[in-house]
Amino acid sequence: MIAIKSAREIEIMRRSGKVTAAVLSTLIKTAKAGVTLRELDRIAEKGILERGGVPTFKGYHGFPASICASVNEVVVHGIPGDYALKDGDILSIDIGSTFENYVSDSAVTFGVGTVSAAAERLMRVTQECLMLGIAEMQKGNRLSDIGHAVQEHAESHGYGVVRALVGHGVGQKMHEEPQVPNWGEPGKGIVLRPGLVLAIEPMITEGTWEVETLKDGWTVVTADGKLAAHFEHTVALTEDGPRILTLRDVLEHDDVARFRPKEEIAA
Repeated sequence: MIAIKSAREIEIMRRSGKVTAAVLSTLIKTAKAGVTLRELDRIAEKGILERGGVPTFKGYHGFPASICASVNEVVVHGIPGDYALKDGDILSIDIGSTFENYVSDSAVTFGVGTVSAAAERLMRVTQECLMLGIAEMQKGNRLSDIGHAVQEHAESHGYGVVRALVGHGVGQKMHEEPQVPNWGEPGKGIVLRPGLVLAIEPMITEGTWEVETLKDGWTVVTADGKLAAHFEHTVALTEDGPRILTLRDVLEHDDVARFRPKEEIAA
């Protein structure tokens, strides 16, 4: 069952999204060479709690941390431990906050220090994939239009699109219907209508789209050991089009202004 949110619910989710975005921005600014993933997790938990939220990920199906911290070939669900970041790493941070019983979910991939041109290109294209997917979240479009836009852009640059993991609806639960694949033919699936809130999250790989899960049962890596990138926003479809509820103040795409909630434009 797909939950269509009221204007009141979307406003609460926007406030939840501001918690998530603020903490994620802090983590991006903090993640330097020598900082451990466990330190970032502690900062995230403290930051969410201080803003009146609850870390959504911690304890979710037994996940032990408040963020997923995925380095280099790790696609998603990396458990933050004692690994200290190194110059040249790329780091994906996925974070969720529950605020007044509503969840917001967001992710970003960025470089630590100086990274390779290949890594920069992968991250740029993946963020572009996210923006193209969001642009397809229009009243009257079909669900698969989102994934088709992601797949077409990624594959036109020679990249793989992960099939084993998808985006999803989000609301009072982190994972709600519908699932949002990052691939597929256009014009398929449900008709998109105002009140739908989705976590759109391209997971793009430098090589094969195939992935493996490590023995910890969580960490998903590329099957060929090549780099992966992951960008995600929580997005509400309104009568005025898609509105990003998790906008950050750092490492955002230049095109996000047209997807900014009206309340934030007025501010």
